[in-house]
Amino acid sequence: MILDQYYLSCLSQASYLVADPGSRRAAVIDPRRDVKEYLTDAEAQGLSIELVILTHVHADFIPGHTELAERTGAEIAMGEVAPVQFPIRRLRDGERITLGDPETGVVLEVLATPGHTPESITLAIYEHGSDPAPHSILTGDTLFLGDVGRPDLLGAAGRTSAEMARELFQSLRGKILPLPDEVLVYPGHGAGSACGKALSTDTVSTLGDQRRTNYALAPMSEDDFVAVVTDGLGAPPAYFADEVAVNKVGHVPFDEDQPVPRTDGTTAVRRQQAGYLLLDVRDDQAFAAGHLKGSVNVGLSGRFAEYAAALHAPEQPVILVGSDEQNAEARLRLARVGVDQVTAQVNESILVESPELVVASSRLTASQAAEAIKSTPDLQVVDVRGPGEHKAGALPGAVNLCVTRLRTTLDQLDPAKPVLVHCAGGYRSMAAASLLEANGFHDVSDVLGGYTAWAADPSAA
Repeated sequence: MILDQYYLSCLSQASYLVADPGSRRAAVIDPRRDVKEYLTDAEAQGLSIELVILTHVHADFIPGHTELAERTGAEIAMGEVAPVQFPIRRLRDGERITLGDPETGVVLEVLATPGHTPESITLAIYEHGSDPAPHSILTGDTLFLGDVGRPDLLGAAGRTSAEMARELFQSLRGKILPLPDEVLVYPGHGAGSACGKALSTDTVSTLGDQRRTNYALAPMSEDDFVAVVTDGLGAPPAYFADEVAVNKVGHVPFDEDQPVPRTDGTTAVRRQQAGYLLLDVRDDQAFAAGHLKGSVNVGLSGRFAEYAAALHAPEQPVILVGSDEQNAEARLRLARVGVDQVTAQVNESILVESPELVVASSRLTASQAAEAIKSTPDLQVVDVRGPGEHKAGALPGAVNLCVTRLRTTLDQLDPAKPVLVHCAGGYRSMAAASLLEANGFHDVSDVLGGYTAWAADPSAA
């Protein structure tokens, strides 16, 4: 059997290629949007990609089913009740998909496992169709390593998180836990994903290990399960609802090789003032030293795509600022989360050539931040980390406005008053501070080194 995992660390997202070694027929599950790697690997192994399966309607990225179908002619398949508007093969609970001989070849069995979403499926992979138990399960967002999928991302579809959690309980107990301990578990996401609370850094496990270590699989009543999996869920990133909408309707294929037109700094600044997102993708220290007026910083070194998507308004045109290599990488990573409106790029050399367009950021050390808090009565202190991080400790008087939802919560701050922003180390706080400045806040600083520096500085704590 051929079973290859493709793990994209910047999105904590896993996709899979499954193929029968005899027939050379293959299926790709939950592909990312840039599909060259699947095509290259399939060609190298003499495989024919005939099916693309989505385990559910994703909220955190745009999958590459459209791109793969266009390039290979593969059929797109989803769970039977998938609420999508594009043509799919609807997979029934218990349906068996043969990639080779039904008895001796690779077989995929569809397990309907609602709970994260109503249409969620798990794929049980049999190395030989006649085997009494599967070799592995591809669990999508139903079962993670160390966690389970959030039951609250369905949003306005009319189902509460408690109702979805009850379905998840039944799916896990009825479809997954009865399988043998030695079955391998391949999840759809790993640590860092916002689709769960406590995901492991591992990318494969066994069901036996999960039975022993995953809090959500411990023996408990359905009511206790609902309580534990719905406790402590922060609000999802602002762009998740937009992502779901796109993934229900379908998307235009992404061309990885299309170049981004160049523009000059003056035009870029003027367009930013007209409503464009001027997105500087250099690291936060380079940005702080000098950047185009009105630009927002999300560095490629971190979880760029999800933070950039969260700070991007729906349908907002984007101009990238960075090196040519950085801008090309940024366009690709933005496309993975559905930000297709990249209209132009500015090379970072413009910052030297047009100093009249350049401004610097205000960054305070921990001791300077402590003095500002003491001496500025109307200072608005903002912690842009997640709720769990905030509860563990924050700067005095800080309100918690997570950066992934900051674009939609700006009205909770007064642009006429000074603002001090902090995160854990400075990456998210620079993104947040620059967003505030781009939206008319005139006195904004962030804490250099974030809460980590604050906690380590005796003069500040």
